[in-house]
Amino acid sequence: MAEHRSMQRGALLDAARSLLSEGGTEALTFPALAERTGLARSSVYEYFKSRAAVVEELCEVDFPVWAAEVEDGMARADTPEGKVEAYVREQLSLVGDRRHRAVVAISASELDAGAREKIRAAHGGLVAMIVEALAEMGHEQPRLAAMLLQGVVDAAVRRIELGAAEDPGVIVDAAVGMALRGVRG
Repeated sequence: MAEHRSMQRGALLDAARSLLSEGGTEALTFPALAERTGLARSSVYEYFKSRAAVVEELCEVDFPVWAAEVEDGMARADTPEGKVEAYVREQLSLVGDRRHRAVVAISASELDAGAREKIRAAHGGLVAMIVEALAEMGHEQPRLAAMLLQGVVDAAVRRIELGAAEDPGVIVDAAVGMALRGVRG
C-alpha cells in the first residue's frame, strides 16, 4: 500500500511539473492533475491539501537535484573563477529542464508564505555554495556578492525563458562574463 501511494504521489508531481511547464500556474489545478493521472479529483486531495502543498513538495523534491548538479559542476573547477563560471553555467543549463520551468512558473505565482519561504531557503542554499569561491577571489563582502551574482543568474533565466531574440548560448556567455568581471575583489 505504501509503495502504491508513493507511486501515485510521484505521478501527481510529474503531472504537476508538466502542467506548470506547459501552461504556468494557471494550468496547475486539481481537476487537471486528476485528468493527467487518471485519479478522481477527490483522490488528489488525499495526497495534497492545496496547490501550495504541491508547490512545496516539488521544491523539496526537485531543488536538491539541481543544487547537486550545480555543486558537481563547481567541484570540477580548479580555480575560484572556474567555480563562479560553473555556478552560472550549471544553473543556466537547467533552464530547458521541465522541472526547472515548473519552479520558474511557481515562483512567478502568488503562493502562501510557507511555499515562498521554502523557495527562498532553497535559493539561499544555492547562494551559499558560491560564497567561499568569492571570498577566495578577494571579495570583501562575499555573501552580498553571491546574492548579486544570483540576481545575474535569475535575470539570465528570465531572458532565456522569455524566448529572447538572443540565442540562449549568447545569454549564458554574457551572464558568465558579467559574473566574472563583476565579482572580482
